[in-house]
Amino acid sequence: MSRRKRGRGARQAGWNAVGLAVFVVMVFPVFWMISTAFKSNEQIVSLNPTWFPLHPTLSHFRDAMNKPFFWADVKNSLIVVCVTVAIAIVLAFLAAVALARYGFAGRKLFVVLVIGIQMLPQAGLIIPLYVVLARYHQTNALTGLIVTYMTFVLPFCVWTLRGFLLGIPKELEEAAMVDGSTRLGVFIKILLPLMGPGLVATSVFAFITTWNEYIFARVLLNDQSKQTVTVWLSYFLGSSRHTDWGALMAASTLTAIPVVVFFLLVQRRIAFGLTSGAVRG
Repeated sequence: MSRRKRGRGARQAGWNAVGLAVFVVMVFPVFWMISTAFKSNEQIVSLNPTWFPLHPTLSHFRDAMNKPFFWADVKNSLIVVCVTVAIAIVLAFLAAVALARYGFAGRKLFVVLVIGIQMLPQAGLIIPLYVVLARYHQTNALTGLIVTYMTFVLPFCVWTLRGFLLGIPKELEEAAMVDGSTRLGVFIKILLPLMGPGLVATSVFAFITTWNEYIFARVLLNDQSKQTVTVWLSYFLGSSRHTDWGALMAASTLTAIPVVVFFLLVQRRIAFGLTSGAVRG
C-alpha cells in the first residue's frame, strides 16, 4: 500500500512539474514585456540582460501615451469590441435558443454550416471580405470592421451557447409553464439565470478575440485616426536601431490591461454563476 502511495505521489509530482514548466513558458513573455516596460534604455540595450529593472521608470508609459493617435485608437478599439460583443451575444443567444429548443426545417444543416464556417481559415477570407466591403464603401470605417469580426465571432458564440442550452433540462421550463409562467417569463426567469456562465464565458472569448485581432484591422483600416490599438502598436517597429523597445513594451502592457480588467470583472460569474443560477431557478 505504501509503495502504491509513493508511486502515485511520484506521478503526481511529475505532472505538477510538467504543469509548472508549461506555466513558466507561457508566463515568461508577459513577465519580460512588463519588466522591459519599466527598465531604462541602458538596461534594455545592455549586452547583459537583467531580470528586473534596477531603477523602475514610467517614462516609457508617458512616451507611449503621448504618441499620436494613441487615445483615438484606444477609443476605436473599445467601440469595435463593445459593439461586436453586444451584437454577437444577443444574436447568438437567440439563435442558440432556436437551435436547442425548437425543431424547424434545416436545423441540422444550419448547425453544420456554423461548424463549417469556423473551419475556414480567417486569412483566406480577407480578400472576399475586402471586395464586398469596398463595394459598400466600408473599407475604412469601424462599421465595416465590426461586420467583419461578426463573421468569425458569431458562429463560435452560437455553437458555444447552444451547448450550454442543451445542458439545461427542458423539464425546468415545462414545470415553470405548468405553474402559470409565460414563455417570456420562462425565458427571463429560467434560461437567462442558468445561462449566465455561458454568456459570460462566450463574451470573454469574443472580447479577447476582437481586441487582439490585427490582420483584418490592418487591411481594412488605412486612416490612422480610425485604426485599432493593435494596428497602432505596429507603428513602433522600424529598424533594430530605431525601434523604441521601452515604449513598445509599455504600449503592449497598456494594451493588455483592458482584457485583464474585463476578465477580473467577470471571473466570479464564471466560477459561481452556474450554482447561483441553479438556486435562483
